[in-house]
Amino acid sequence: MMEKEKKEYRELAWQYGGYTLAYLFSMFCSRMGWYPASGIVLIVTAVLIYLWLFRKSGNLVELRGLFTLSWVGGQGLACFQLSRLQTDWNTITWLCFFLAYLGFGIGYEWKSHTGREKVCEKEKNSVFAGRLLICIGLLAAVSVICFIIEWMVVGFIPVFSDLPHAYSYFHVSGVHYFTISCILIPAISVLYLNVCERLKTWTILILLICNGIAVAIPILCVSRFQLLFAVGFAVVTYIIVYRKIKFRTIMILLCIMVPVYVLLTVARNHDVEYLNGIFEMKNSGTPIFVTQPYIYVANNFENFNCMVEQLVSHSWGIRMLFPVFALTGLKFVFPQLTAYPLYITKPELTTLTVFYDAYYDFGIVGILIFSLVLGMVAKYIWNATDKTDNPVVYLFYGQTAIYLGLSFFTTWFSNPTTWFWYALTAMMYFFVGFQRKSGR
Repeated sequence: MMEKEKKEYRELAWQYGGYTLAYLFSMFCSRMGWYPASGIVLIVTAVLIYLWLFRKSGNLVELRGLFTLSWVGGQGLACFQLSRLQTDWNTITWLCFFLAYLGFGIGYEWKSHTGREKVCEKEKNSVFAGRLLICIGLLAAVSVICFIIEWMVVGFIPVFSDLPHAYSYFHVSGVHYFTISCILIPAISVLYLNVCERLKTWTILILLICNGIAVAIPILCVSRFQLLFAVGFAVVTYIIVYRKIKFRTIMILLCIMVPVYVLLTVARNHDVEYLNGIFEMKNSGTPIFVTQPYIYVANNFENFNCMVEQLVSHSWGIRMLFPVFALTGLKFVFPQLTAYPLYITKPELTTLTVFYDAYYDFGIVGILIFSLVLGMVAKYIWNATDKTDNPVVYLFYGQTAIYLGLSFFTTWFSNPTTWFWYALTAMMYFFVGFQRKSGR
């Protein structure tokens, strides 16, 4: 065995050995009722592992690092038990959360102990740039057309409606996938600027209009998530393309996004009293800007624990195959395919972790296999950015980074929208990279 490989094995042993010890200590603290200590241990562990991975890769958005911060750090936040909705987790829940991280790590390192090759700079390419601009324009046009169709069918625009949860009603089956696809535009614009040889006035105008549409549609739909996804996706794409981002840029984005997020919350007609009533915080004086993000992270782990304790029988793949039923229309033909109950702490809090459906379908085995596959796919995408000149590969990377960075939030890979966006990205990948044989 080469010295370099021995070093990598030693580093992995320290990483996962340290994580295991910290995890066991956190579980012990939770069992003893020392909830702050239980949470702090996992949060510190997540941060230290992320910093180590960042130092090793030199990349702020390295996929394993993002998953570590999200999954282990998110679990740490949940361990504080600041809400009356939270309870001591079942032993099986603790085991599943542990295996999810361990399985991802094994999959990520599978046959890849030689490290990552030096990044090759992508060359400027007018063909790539032209085709990316076409993709931007088409996405913007289709999104606007579909938004108008939904507006005409539903009869209102959410931001101008007095209905609570107005966005939930602003859906026309099949059409809405295209409406919200505009959120891919900012990330594609980052790629365009990277490969474009020279900006012209008319291309700048197109970019401004199309990116304006990409921001306007989520705002009109009162969708905080879609807006944050569009911005986050673009930022991740920028970091992976340029390998750096200035602290000033991050602060400017935060100064813009926080007020917009607050305004969209107000536009959704949810008052503070209503939200606090749902969140059931132990300390009623906790400000809403703390309780809301906390619950959005912590309660998803509670929903998983609810499922572990209340699940009567597994669904044997039906839950994770939901995108197939939705995108093919089979869910309307066989509604019983989607009739499985959702085990959650409260009807209003329906967000889940990325591993919820894996356990629902196959139990502990499902958690382990799914995390292994997820780790292997993440490493494949990480390496793929060095193996092709096609800039659209970064869109695959950016989407996967968002999903792993929000692994505490929902069942991303059982969501038809996720696969619709992946399919659109695949189409753009082949379109942008297509070469005629005679032109080679």
